[in-house]
Amino acid sequence: MAKIYVETNKYNADFKVYEVNSKYDADLIVHFVDSKYNAKGDEIWFVTDNKYDADKKIFYESNKYNADLKVYFTKSKYDVKWVKSHKLKGRIGWD
Repeated sequence: MAKIYVETNKYNADFKVYEVNSKYDADLIVHFVDSKYNAKGDEIWFVTDNKYDADKKIFYESNKYNADLKVYFTKSKYDVKWVKSHKLKGRIGWD
């Protein structure tokens, strides 16, 4: 599962994320869920307010060139996937 905490300080984050407007520009297509029990793998994220409960801490980067990961957020859990080969594959969440 991928329990994510959003950091306000990029130096405390495990990695920096940039949100893209097209799934074709993304490294990863992500779907958000309302329960941590529905989070799965790298692609289905639950955002927690408790940093100590999180699997990973992310920072939303405003410049795509400074980001470690480019993501596209989808409303359908059936569209989630890694679009491109990436060093973070298998390291964000777990099943």
